[in-house]
Amino acid sequence: MSSIKLVELAEMIGATLQGDPDAEIVGCATLEDAGPGDLSFLNNPRYTDQLATTKAEAVVVSPDDAKRANGCSVLIADNPYFAFRQAMVKLHGFRPQPAVGISPQAYIDETAIVGELCTVRPFAYVAPGARLGDRVILYPGCYIGKKAVIGNDTTLHPGVCVYDRSVIGDRVTVHANTVIGEDGLGYATAQRDGDDEVRHHKIPQAGNAVVGNDVEIGANCSIDRAALGSTVIGDGTKLSDNVVIGHGVKLGRFNMIVAHVGIAGSTTTGDFVTMGGQVGLAGHLKIGSHVTIAADAKVMTDIPDGETWGGTPATPLSDAKRVVLSQKRVPAMASQIKALERRIAELEQRL
Repeated sequence: MSSIKLVELAEMIGATLQGDPDAEIVGCATLEDAGPGDLSFLNNPRYTDQLATTKAEAVVVSPDDAKRANGCSVLIADNPYFAFRQAMVKLHGFRPQPAVGISPQAYIDETAIVGELCTVRPFAYVAPGARLGDRVILYPGCYIGKKAVIGNDTTLHPGVCVYDRSVIGDRVTVHANTVIGEDGLGYATAQRDGDDEVRHHKIPQAGNAVVGNDVEIGANCSIDRAALGSTVIGDGTKLSDNVVIGHGVKLGRFNMIVAHVGIAGSTTTGDFVTMGGQVGLAGHLKIGSHVTIAADAKVMTDIPDGETWGGTPATPLSDAKRVVLSQKRVPAMASQIKALERRIAELEQRL
C-alpha cells in the first residue's frame, strides 16, 4: 500500500491540517486500533475519550473536537465522516473486480444482448431476451431471467437471481444470494366449486420489480415483483442484509434500510427515509419524506413528513419513550397496588 503525506491528504479531502505536514499516512483504522502511520476519525461523541489515548498519526475531527486531540495531528472538517470516507477511497480503494471477459463456463442465450466490456464468470446464466448494459459484472452463479434488463456499470455478486422482466438501473451493486422479482404473496382465499374447504388461490404476479440507479442491496434480500405495475426501489437507496420488500412497495430516493427490515405490500415511502434494524411496516401505508423509524419499531399507520417514530405499535418517538419509561415503573406500581389492596382490606374489616 502506498503512502501519502498528510498535507496532501488534507488538501485532497478538503480538511484543514493542524500538525505535522510531512507525516506519512499508510492506512486507516479506528481510534482504538490505530497506530503510527494510521488515519482515524471521530464522528460519534461516545468515542470522544479515545482522542486522548489513540496512537493514530492523525485524526479527522470536527472544529469543536479539534481542541480535544492529545498529541496527534488533526484534519479539521465540517463533516468528519464524509472526509474520512474520501481518505478511505484514496488509501484503500474499493474491492478489485475480476478481469473483463466472458467465461466459457457461463451460458448466454443467443438472443440476449450483452454490452461492451462485460464480465460474466463461470456458471452465470443469461436467459433469452435479457439485456446487459456496458461494463456489467456477473459473478459465478448469477441468474438473469427472460427479458430482464441490467444497467451500465452494475455488479451482481455470487448467487444473485434476477427474475424475468425485472429492471436494474446503472451503477447498482447487489450482494450475494439476493433475489429480485420473485412472486409476491398474492392469494385470494375462497372456496371454489368442488373444493371441500376454503383454500388460498394464487394470483398471477403480472408486474415486475424495478431497481433505480446508484442503489446498493445487501446479501440475502428479497424484492417481490408486483401483481400489477412495479415494485420500485428509488435511486440512491441502500438496503442492508436480509431485507424483505413486499409486492407493489415503492421506496423513494435515498432511503437507508438497515438489516432485517420487512415492508409489506403496497406501502410507499418518500425520499431520505431511514429505518433501523428489524423495523416492520404493515401494508398499504404511506411514509413521508425525511422520516426516521427507530430499530424494532412496528408501524401500523401512516407517518407524516419529517417525523421520528419508534416502539410497538410505533408512535412519535417522544411518546414511545414515555411508554418505555412507564413500563419500567410497572413492577414498583404493582407492589404499590398490592400494598393498597392490603390496606383497603384492613380498613374494610374495621367497618
